[in-house]
Amino acid sequence: MNGNGAGVIDAAGVLPASAELTHVVTGATWSEGPVWLADRGVVRWSDIPGNRILEVDPRDGQLIVHRTDVEFTNGRTLDLDGSVIQCSHGRRSIEREVDGVVTTLVDRFNGARLNSPNDVIVASDGAIWFTDPPYGIIQAHEGHVGEREYGGHYVFRFDPSTGEIAAMVTDMDEPNGLAFSPDESILYVADSAAVLRGGDGDHHIVAYDVNDDWTCGNRRIFAVIEPGVPDGFRVDIEGRVWTSSAGAVQVFTPEGERIATIPVPEGVANLCFGGEDGSTLFIAAGTSIYSIPTLTRQAARP
Repeated sequence: MNGNGAGVIDAAGVLPASAELTHVVTGATWSEGPVWLADRGVVRWSDIPGNRILEVDPRDGQLIVHRTDVEFTNGRTLDLDGSVIQCSHGRRSIEREVDGVVTTLVDRFNGARLNSPNDVIVASDGAIWFTDPPYGIIQAHEGHVGEREYGGHYVFRFDPSTGEIAAMVTDMDEPNGLAFSPDESILYVADSAAVLRGGDGDHHIVAYDVNDDWTCGNRRIFAVIEPGVPDGFRVDIEGRVWTSSAGAVQVFTPEGERIATIPVPEGVANLCFGGEDGSTLFIAAGTSIYSIPTLTRQAARP
């Protein structure tokens, strides 16, 4: 594991002065959906076109193939009980995985199949929020080509205690990454339509106020991500947004001011915080996982 020497622009107190980007492991086709599993000290992530779930222990940098033929999993997170919740392009569903056993949680909305769930978070009340763009049903290397059945690309809230699913955001083109502010008063959602439109579509993160009944309103542009598009992102304990953006991670204040850019040698898709004290940023980029120490941690649920 060697540092690659990439510079850091305008660290602005979010990274140690000596921070160096480390290339942890390679071997994926396209890396996505990382999550830190503290009980084992590993990063788990998706190799979507490779149809595999991979892991790495950053202490030794050895690639571990967790499972194969996984139906093109994408984003993932941890449930309140520590189990893994993940998105399946192939099954067009949200799944729970425990010890290699996969259970489908939700795959339909009003009787229609979902498109291809992309990224997922769990709120403090246990509800599962996820985005549902079309990438897995319009690209054979990321799923199975199929039809849009409910006629949109929504952000959903699924309550596993009742089995109810509700569309919370319906006014975005192709919602991708998502995260809450630390107090869950704001929902951030990436719109990555430019991915499939040659750069002519949206490439911004949108913010919504979250009401007491979990409905979302007061839509506004939080930040336009240039170069590239926002894909996956995380919010830290200070409310700052750490987002993917072409060949870098960009960091924004809660007011939408960009305060740091961390260059990465491969195209960045997603990221997560982890490590022994939770302050290491792990970056899923191209064929690889990278890491860099930070001065913060991922926002905890209230």
